[in-house]
Amino acid sequence: MKSKYLTLLFLLVPYLFFGQLRPKFSKKEVLEDLKTLQESLEEAHYNLYAYITEQEFNARYLQIKEGVQKDSLDLLETTTILQQLISVVNNGHTEIGFPGQSYGAYAYAGGTLFPLEIAFEYNIPLIRKNWSDNDSIKVGDKILRINGMSMAEILSKIYPQISAERPYFKNAKIELYSFPRLYWQVFGRHDQFEVEIQSKGKNTTYSLKAVDLINGYEMKRNEVLNATMTLWFKGQTAYLNPGNFSGDEPKFKQFIDSSFAEIHSKKSENLIIDLRNNGGGDNAFSDYLVSYIADRPFQWHSSFTLKTSAFLKEQVRQNNDTTAVYWKQILDHKDGEVYDYHFDDYPQQPIAKRYKGKVYVLINRQSHSQSAVTAAQIQDYGFGTLVGEETGDYPSLYASQFQYQLPHTGISVSVSKGKIVRVNGSTQEEGVIPDIFIKDHLLDEDDEILDGLFKHLRTE
Repeated sequence: MKSKYLTLLFLLVPYLFFGQLRPKFSKKEVLEDLKTLQESLEEAHYNLYAYITEQEFNARYLQIKEGVQKDSLDLLETTTILQQLISVVNNGHTEIGFPGQSYGAYAYAGGTLFPLEIAFEYNIPLIRKNWSDNDSIKVGDKILRINGMSMAEILSKIYPQISAERPYFKNAKIELYSFPRLYWQVFGRHDQFEVEIQSKGKNTTYSLKAVDLINGYEMKRNEVLNATMTLWFKGQTAYLNPGNFSGDEPKFKQFIDSSFAEIHSKKSENLIIDLRNNGGGDNAFSDYLVSYIADRPFQWHSSFTLKTSAFLKEQVRQNNDTTAVYWKQILDHKDGEVYDYHFDDYPQQPIAKRYKGKVYVLINRQSHSQSAVTAAQIQDYGFGTLVGEETGDYPSLYASQFQYQLPHTGISVSVSKGKIVRVNGSTQEEGVIPDIFIKDHLLDEDDEILDGLFKHLRTE
């Protein structure tokens, strides 16, 4: 039960350190923060117009500005408006997060949600969890319409709240944040739903009651990002999930050291490293993992460049240790300058500690940020074989986020100040492509990728 309430805490994190945000903002305050958002993105983003033209961005800004008509707006309305500007940049690391404080207030006021969880398979919305009181609806059924609106229309309303490079990644983020939560954000509270569902070629419309947000949804849902430090063995195969590449670095390294010591003692012929459902993090973590399977010194990128700006420098002075090399370089370069940030080659582990068997790395569309970059790194160096499905995140991407708060609303904004190019130098606009493709039916009870790999290993 405690872990389920941590879900709500996770959603509130971007807002907690502001204290209690004001419940209402004036039209003037919202428009001024919208203007600040526009100007700060133009100044501080590494390449704001990578996926959209300047004309399109400014036209969208004016459209959103003209759409603000109310004299007073609450936090949810304000967040939704601001998300619609930042999402047009089409950069997954430049975003305003899910409105967690508003969701938390709604939850504890007796909020309700849509009772079906969905996942996207080849862009088809399929039911993966049924929390309604109607057991005729089955996992795998296709959802067609909700309250008379087609799923295509519904997604066209939800997509502007999601920052991502392409629809495939937007769908992955909808799975991550969850469709019922996002449906509430965009369409508000509904206690009854008319839902058209296709099952075995037959279309049926059901009348479904909403479920209680906390007891009927949050207490039952398993979060998508669930990477946890885990080691187990099956025959001659070791399975290692390193967890996210963030948090307590000494603890992470100790786990990796002890895991490989045990793998070595058991003389495992195959090693499976699971990078699925992984939120990413810092290369200091991922490089340490890779050092155990590398046969030579390596880098996690072929190019890593940063852009500095007066706006970024102001945030650095306010929030960071300006004596640290990374932040000092930002302050030392000219406003608007793009520069290389150098990393030395990372050494492989001594041969006695290094793993020398076959390495397989699991990925899926929920392998985010540094986990996608790490998978590409392993693939490009030939350190292992990738298994699963294409990642939602690009391995060559605009990332290296910094955060700031808008002056009136206190809403947190994340902006990409850097560009990462994968080891092989490709800047193709695609995710990490596995060497062995196995589709992941996300959110169901089966593990198609891991089971498929074990089946593959049995035939070798």
